[in-house]
Amino acid sequence: MSTYVYGITRADQRLPEGAEGIGEPPMPVRTVRSGDLVALVSDAPTELKPKRRDLLAHQRVVIGAATEGPVLPLRFGGVSPDDDTVASILEEHHDRYLGCLETLEGKDEFNVKASHQEEAVLSAVLSADPDLLARYSANRAAGGGDQAEKLAFGEAVARAVAEREKVDAARVEQTLAPYAAGTRQGPEGTGWLANLSFLVERERREEFLEAVRRLHEEHEHLQVQVTGPLPAYSFVTTG
Repeated sequence: MSTYVYGITRADQRLPEGAEGIGEPPMPVRTVRSGDLVALVSDAPTELKPKRRDLLAHQRVVIGAATEGPVLPLRFGGVSPDDDTVASILEEHHDRYLGCLETLEGKDEFNVKASHQEEAVLSAVLSADPDLLARYSANRAAGGGDQAEKLAFGEAVARAVAEREKVDAARVEQTLAPYAAGTRQGPEGTGWLANLSFLVERERREEFLEAVRRLHEEHEHLQVQVTGPLPAYSFVTTG
């Protein structure tokens, strides 16, 4: 049977007993050791699909292990042919994995997504550009203006908002990076102007979260969503 891998940690790290992993019924979690490393594994189900139940089970195993020390988490779906293959991978990358674990010691990942509040950012870009503000006021006084002016004005506003998105994305990173040990850009997506992950030392967690709160307080057109603490998926390469 194939081996499903949840994460990698130090062999001397105390791990939760009786952990249950993915599958129906849930597969018992065990370890595969090589040198100073162990991989948290279980038997892999015959059919592996990203069902909510299994995604949550994967996350519980990683988070449970991380309560006692650093873990290199694998993303959902990591399957090896067998335990021997897992052990050989641990042996091959032994020193690098130990170095990564040392880097993650006492740290967690926080994901920050920022977006614009539509009305507030419109007010901000108009206030910052006297010409746009004058055109806006003239259009309102004229009952909206003619179609050509509406189109031209809309395009000008869209350009100003896009430029403000770039400025605010940089602002979010520059504001929060000093409170973190590392920063990673997340995948781009519609609906937000910044998607960033920060590796934060636990002793600086409150400083970091306070900096997030200040971002919105000082820039009301910014809407900031923070998720964490999380396993450090964005800061780990196990390949």
